[in-house]
Amino acid sequence: MNQLPAAGTHAVTHGKRGFTTLRFVRNLWSMRALYLMLLPGIAYYVIFKYIPMYGIVIAFKDYDLLEGILHSPWADPWYKHFQYFYESPYFSQLLGNTFLISVYKMFWGIIPSIILAILIHEGRVLWLNRLVQTLSYMPHFLSWVIIYGIGIAFFSETSGLINRWLTEAGHSAIPFLTSTDLFRGVLVGTDVWKDLGWGAIVYLAAMSSIDTTLYEAARIDGAGRLRRIWHITLPGIRNVIVLLLILRLGSILDAGFEQIYIMYNIQVYPVADIIDTWVYRVGLEQLNFSLATAVGLFKSVIGLTLVYSSNKLANKWGGGLW
Repeated sequence: MNQLPAAGTHAVTHGKRGFTTLRFVRNLWSMRALYLMLLPGIAYYVIFKYIPMYGIVIAFKDYDLLEGILHSPWADPWYKHFQYFYESPYFSQLLGNTFLISVYKMFWGIIPSIILAILIHEGRVLWLNRLVQTLSYMPHFLSWVIIYGIGIAFFSETSGLINRWLTEAGHSAIPFLTSTDLFRGVLVGTDVWKDLGWGAIVYLAAMSSIDTTLYEAARIDGAGRLRRIWHITLPGIRNVIVLLLILRLGSILDAGFEQIYIMYNIQVYPVADIIDTWVYRVGLEQLNFSLATAVGLFKSVIGLTLVYSSNKLANKWGGGLW
């Protein structure tokens, strides 16, 4: 008598599972075109992101190009390459430069983009808004080589436009590109100019999803434009700001290798030499792939820790990723 309900329950459970599986297959088949479009993206990440992760073992080996990954001997001790990087006389300088340049770029990259997005969003002349938005994100598509050429045209100590104005006015030329006091400002300034409009696009998209009745109600209550921005617009894009901040924290040790490698010179090494440029010179030019991989793994672990910690903190404000 007691076995009949159990058998019935098992049959019902099995039937529900079969129905769920069948419904899943039907949904999969009905959206087969979308899943086929998704396959190239999945293949890209599997081939170029996940499979190469096996190469992390190079960080713990004395890698030899001729021997390959599998047959190269293990490093003795296993942390040999990490220790070499840590004991390098440039370790503290490299870490400090990388962190400072990344923080400067993160701060000055977020705030101006938000301000520009608000100005465009609050603008009432449609054609002017479109013109400003187009002109502001066009530099994003320029390579750093071209931007460096533009920087030379403006900031060169001998032939730069700004220094020519200064010398003609009777002042001394300013070494923007060779001064340890000014070079970080040039790096951050050119980075902000390049991505100012591109970053504003995300905030504009978030602002467009804010309920317009909130602005109407605030206007009826007598709130001015600044009040509406402070109490409606900024809270409305808060989650987007937190999301982008978390994502940028994950790459805080990526201070911009391409930009710095193109723009820096030996005179500004003390303030511009970062982890990536040092690894390129010491690790890749000397074919020390184990050292380069070890430093890359070190950066990845730091980035993962920062993303996880910042997400935990953001969850308390209701804006975390997971």
